[in-house]
Amino acid sequence: MNSLRVIIIDDEKPSSDRLVNLLNAYSSVCVTGVFDTLETALAGIKAQKPEAMFLDVHLHNQTGFDLLRKLERIDFEIIFTTAHDRYAVDAFKFSAIDYLLKPIDADELANALHRLHERTHGKNLTARVENLLNNLNEKENKTIAIPTQEGLTFLDIHDIIRCHADANYTRLHLRNGAPMIVSKNLKQFEELLNPHGFFRVHHSSLINLEFIKKYNKGKGGIVFMSDGSEIEVSVRRKEPFMRKLEEMKIVF
Repeated sequence: MNSLRVIIIDDEKPSSDRLVNLLNAYSSVCVTGVFDTLETALAGIKAQKPEAMFLDVHLHNQTGFDLLRKLERIDFEIIFTTAHDRYAVDAFKFSAIDYLLKPIDADELANALHRLHERTHGKNLTARVENLLNNLNEKENKTIAIPTQEGLTFLDIHDIIRCHADANYTRLHLRNGAPMIVSKNLKQFEELLNPHGFFRVHHSSLINLEFIKKYNKGKGGIVFMSDGSEIEVSVRRKEPFMRKLEEMKIVF
Protein backbone atom coordinates (compact mmCIF):
# COMPACT_ATOMS: atom_id res chain seq x y z
CA MET A 1 0.00 0.00 0.00
CA ASN A 2 1.35 3.42 -0.95
CA SER A 3 2.04 5.83 1.89
CA LEU A 4 -0.36 8.76 2.31
CA ARG A 5 1.36 11.96 1.12
CA VAL A 6 0.92 14.72 3.71
CA ILE A 7 2.24 18.22 4.20
CA ILE A 8 2.42 20.33 7.36
CA ILE A 9 1.69 24.05 7.45
CA ASP A 10 2.69 25.63 10.76
CA ASP A 11 4.64 28.79 11.62
CA GLU A 12 5.91 27.39 14.95
CA LYS A 13 8.96 25.20 14.30
CA PRO A 14 8.85 23.28 17.62
CA SER A 15 5.26 22.36 16.85
CA SER A 16 5.92 21.26 13.26
CA ASP A 17 9.06 19.35 14.35
CA ARG A 18 7.05 17.44 16.95
CA LEU A 19 4.37 16.58 14.40
CA VAL A 20 6.97 15.38 11.89
CA ASN A 21 8.55 13.15 14.54
CA LEU A 22 5.17 11.70 15.50
CA LEU A 23 4.19 11.07 11.87
CA ASN A 24 7.54 9.43 11.06
CA ALA A 25 6.49 6.54 13.28
CA TYR A 26 3.82 5.60 10.71
CA SER A 27 4.85 3.70 7.59
CA SER A 28 1.43 4.53 6.14
CA VAL A 29 2.28 8.27 6.12
CA CYS A 30 4.94 10.18 4.20
CA VAL A 31 5.59 13.82 5.12
CA THR A 32 6.58 15.45 1.82
CA GLY A 33 6.93 19.06 2.99
CA VAL A 34 6.73 21.53 5.87
CA PHE A 35 5.75 25.16 5.20
CA ASP A 36 5.55 28.11 7.56
CA THR A 37 3.86 30.84 5.50
CA LEU A 38 0.73 31.09 3.43
CA GLU A 39 2.74 31.88 0.28
CA THR A 40 5.13 28.92 0.54
CA ALA A 41 2.20 26.65 1.43
CA LEU A 42 0.31 27.64 -1.72
CA ALA A 43 3.37 26.86 -3.85
CA GLY A 44 3.92 23.58 -1.98
CA ILE A 45 0.33 22.43 -2.48
CA LYS A 46 0.56 23.14 -6.21
CA ALA A 47 3.90 21.36 -6.61
CA GLN A 48 3.37 18.35 -4.35
CA LYS A 49 -0.36 17.64 -4.72
CA PRO A 50 -0.73 16.24 -1.18
CA GLU A 51 -3.44 13.79 -0.19
CA ALA A 52 -3.78 15.33 3.27
CA MET A 53 -2.67 18.47 5.08
CA PHE A 54 -2.09 19.39 8.71
CA LEU A 55 -2.99 23.07 8.79
CA ASP A 56 -2.32 25.46 11.66
CA VAL A 57 -5.13 27.92 12.35
CA HIS A 58 -2.72 30.83 12.91
CA LEU A 59 0.02 31.61 10.37
CA HIS A 60 1.92 34.75 11.39
CA ASN A 61 -0.60 37.58 10.78
CA GLN A 62 -2.83 35.35 8.64
CA THR A 63 -4.84 32.17 9.17
CA GLY A 64 -5.27 28.73 7.70
CA PHE A 65 -8.74 29.84 6.66
CA ASP A 66 -7.14 32.55 4.49
CA LEU A 67 -5.18 29.79 2.77
CA LEU A 68 -8.32 27.79 2.02
CA ARG A 69 -10.01 30.83 0.51
CA LYS A 70 -7.12 31.23 -1.93
CA LEU A 71 -7.29 27.66 -3.24
CA GLU A 72 -9.17 27.16 -6.48
CA ARG A 73 -9.64 23.48 -5.72
CA ILE A 74 -9.44 21.39 -2.56
CA ASP A 75 -8.91 17.72 -3.35
CA PHE A 76 -7.09 16.65 -0.20
CA GLU A 77 -8.17 16.01 3.37
CA ILE A 78 -7.50 18.61 6.06
CA ILE A 79 -6.71 18.21 9.74
CA PHE A 80 -6.47 21.55 11.53
CA THR A 81 -4.04 22.06 14.40
CA THR A 82 -4.79 24.75 16.94
CA ALA A 83 -4.35 25.89 20.50
CA HIS A 84 -7.69 25.75 22.27
CA ASP A 85 -9.93 28.15 20.37
CA ARG A 86 -13.56 27.40 21.24
CA TYR A 87 -14.96 29.38 18.32
CA ALA A 88 -12.77 27.64 15.73
CA VAL A 89 -13.24 24.21 17.33
CA ASP A 90 -17.03 24.62 17.20
CA ALA A 91 -16.77 25.51 13.50
CA PHE A 92 -14.73 22.33 12.81
CA LYS A 93 -17.28 20.18 14.62
CA PHE A 94 -20.23 21.77 12.83
CA SER A 95 -18.54 21.18 9.47
CA ALA A 96 -17.35 17.59 10.10
CA ILE A 97 -13.70 18.61 9.66
CA ASP A 98 -11.05 17.05 11.87
CA TYR A 99 -8.75 18.97 14.22
CA LEU A 100 -6.04 18.41 16.82
CA LEU A 101 -5.39 20.58 19.83
CA LYS A 102 -1.82 21.68 20.56
CA PRO A 103 0.36 20.36 22.02
CA ILE A 104 -0.53 17.40 19.85
CA ASP A 105 -1.08 14.19 21.77
CA ALA A 106 0.26 10.97 20.20
CA ASP A 107 -2.94 9.03 20.92
CA GLU A 108 -5.14 11.81 19.50
CA LEU A 109 -2.98 11.87 16.38
CA ALA A 110 -3.35 8.10 16.02
CA ASN A 111 -7.14 8.45 16.20
CA ALA A 112 -7.08 11.26 13.63
CA LEU A 113 -4.98 9.18 11.23
CA HIS A 114 -7.36 6.25 11.67
CA ARG A 115 -10.30 8.49 10.75
CA LEU A 116 -8.29 9.91 7.85
CA HIS A 117 -7.58 6.47 6.36
CA GLU A 118 -11.24 5.49 6.75
CA ARG A 119 -12.57 8.49 4.85
CA THR A 120 -13.08 8.27 1.11
CA HIS A 121 -10.52 10.60 -0.41
CA GLY A 122 -12.06 14.01 -0.97
CA LYS A 123 -15.59 12.86 -0.13
CA ASN A 124 -17.85 15.89 0.40
CA LEU A 125 -14.70 17.91 1.09
CA THR A 126 -15.61 21.00 -0.89
CA ALA A 127 -19.02 21.19 0.79
CA ARG A 128 -17.46 20.69 4.23
CA VAL A 129 -14.89 23.45 3.66
CA GLU A 130 -17.52 25.84 2.33
CA ASN A 131 -19.65 25.14 5.38
CA LEU A 132 -16.64 25.74 7.65
CA LEU A 133 -15.87 29.11 6.07
CA ASN A 134 -19.53 30.16 6.20
CA ASN A 135 -19.77 29.22 9.88
CA LEU A 136 -16.62 31.20 10.66
CA ASN A 137 -18.10 34.27 8.98
CA GLU A 138 -21.55 33.89 10.51
CA LYS A 139 -21.85 34.29 14.28
CA GLU A 140 -25.55 33.41 14.60
CA ASN A 141 -26.82 31.23 11.75
CA LYS A 142 -24.82 28.04 12.14
CA THR A 143 -25.07 25.17 9.69
CA ILE A 144 -24.28 21.65 10.87
CA ALA A 145 -23.06 18.80 8.64
CA ILE A 146 -25.21 15.72 9.24
CA PRO A 147 -23.80 12.39 7.95
CA THR A 148 -26.29 10.33 5.91
CA GLN A 149 -26.04 7.17 3.81
CA GLU A 150 -25.72 9.32 0.70
CA GLY A 151 -23.09 11.68 2.13
CA LEU A 152 -23.81 14.83 4.14
CA THR A 153 -26.88 17.00 4.68
CA PHE A 154 -26.32 20.56 5.89
CA LEU A 155 -28.92 21.86 8.34
CA ASP A 156 -29.40 25.29 9.86
CA ILE A 157 -29.45 24.62 13.61
CA HIS A 158 -32.46 26.93 13.89
CA ASP A 159 -34.43 24.33 11.92
CA ILE A 160 -33.85 21.65 14.58
CA ILE A 161 -36.73 21.57 17.08
CA ARG A 162 -35.47 18.72 19.21
CA CYS A 163 -33.16 15.70 19.28
CA HIS A 164 -34.24 12.38 20.73
CA ALA A 165 -31.98 9.50 21.74
CA ASP A 166 -32.60 6.25 19.86
CA ALA A 167 -30.08 3.73 21.23
CA ASN A 168 -26.71 4.73 19.67
CA TYR A 169 -28.52 6.92 17.15
CA THR A 170 -30.28 10.27 17.39
CA ARG A 171 -33.57 11.26 15.80
CA LEU A 172 -33.65 14.90 14.72
CA HIS A 173 -37.09 16.50 14.61
CA LEU A 174 -37.07 19.40 12.18
CA ARG A 175 -39.18 22.49 11.61
CA ASN A 176 -39.77 21.43 8.01
CA GLY A 177 -39.64 17.86 6.80
CA ALA A 178 -39.58 14.37 8.22
CA PRO A 179 -37.35 13.39 11.18
CA MET A 180 -33.79 12.31 10.41
CA ILE A 181 -32.01 9.35 11.99
CA VAL A 182 -28.31 10.11 12.51
CA SER A 183 -25.57 7.67 13.52
CA LYS A 184 -24.32 9.87 16.36
CA ASN A 185 -25.39 9.61 19.97
CA LEU A 186 -27.27 12.34 21.83
CA LYS A 187 -24.22 13.26 23.92
CA GLN A 188 -22.39 14.33 20.76
CA PHE A 189 -25.26 16.60 19.75
CA GLU A 190 -25.49 17.98 23.29
CA GLU A 191 -21.81 18.99 23.27
CA LEU A 192 -22.19 20.64 19.88
CA LEU A 193 -25.54 22.40 20.29
CA ASN A 194 -25.68 23.27 24.00
CA PRO A 195 -23.82 26.61 23.53
CA HIS A 196 -26.32 27.57 20.82
CA GLY A 197 -29.66 27.64 22.62
CA PHE A 198 -30.24 23.91 23.17
CA PHE A 199 -30.67 22.14 26.51
CA ARG A 200 -30.83 18.47 27.49
CA VAL A 201 -33.92 18.33 29.67
CA HIS A 202 -33.95 14.54 29.95
CA HIS A 203 -31.45 11.74 29.32
CA SER A 204 -33.24 11.05 26.03
CA SER A 205 -34.22 14.59 24.96
CA LEU A 206 -32.27 17.64 23.81
CA ILE A 207 -34.50 20.58 22.91
CA ASN A 208 -34.11 23.87 21.06
CA LEU A 209 -35.32 26.49 23.56
CA GLU A 210 -36.41 28.66 20.64
CA PHE A 211 -39.34 26.28 20.03
CA ILE A 212 -40.77 26.04 23.56
CA LYS A 213 -44.46 26.95 23.63
CA LYS A 214 -45.25 26.26 27.27
CA TYR A 215 -43.77 24.80 30.43
CA ASN A 216 -45.94 23.17 33.08
CA LYS A 217 -44.37 23.00 36.50
CA GLY A 218 -44.27 19.76 38.43
CA LYS A 219 -41.75 17.47 40.06
CA GLY A 220 -39.63 17.94 36.97
CA GLY A 221 -42.19 19.50 34.72
CA ILE A 222 -43.33 19.14 31.13
CA VAL A 223 -42.18 21.22 28.16
CA PHE A 224 -44.60 21.70 25.28
CA MET A 225 -42.85 22.21 21.96
CA SER A 226 -44.01 23.94 18.79
CA ASP A 227 -44.31 20.62 16.94
CA GLY A 228 -46.93 19.42 19.45
CA SER A 229 -44.58 17.19 21.41
CA GLU A 230 -44.60 17.05 25.20
CA ILE A 231 -41.16 16.50 26.72
CA GLU A 232 -40.58 15.44 30.31
CA VAL A 233 -37.99 17.43 32.30
CA SER A 234 -36.06 15.17 34.66
CA VAL A 235 -35.98 16.20 38.31
CA ARG A 236 -32.21 16.55 38.43
CA ARG A 237 -32.18 18.75 35.31
CA LYS A 238 -35.03 21.04 36.36
CA GLU A 239 -32.92 23.56 38.29
CA PRO A 240 -30.21 24.03 35.61
CA PHE A 241 -33.01 24.13 33.00
CA MET A 242 -34.71 27.01 34.82
CA ARG A 243 -31.36 28.82 35.14
CA LYS A 244 -30.82 28.40 31.40
CA LEU A 245 -34.23 29.92 30.69
CA GLU A 246 -33.38 32.88 32.92
CA GLU A 247 -30.03 33.38 31.18
CA MET A 248 -31.81 33.45 27.81
CA LYS A 249 -34.52 35.72 29.25
CA ILE A 250 -37.23 33.13 28.61
CA VAL A 251 -39.59 33.60 31.54
CA PHE A 252 -42.56 31.41 32.50
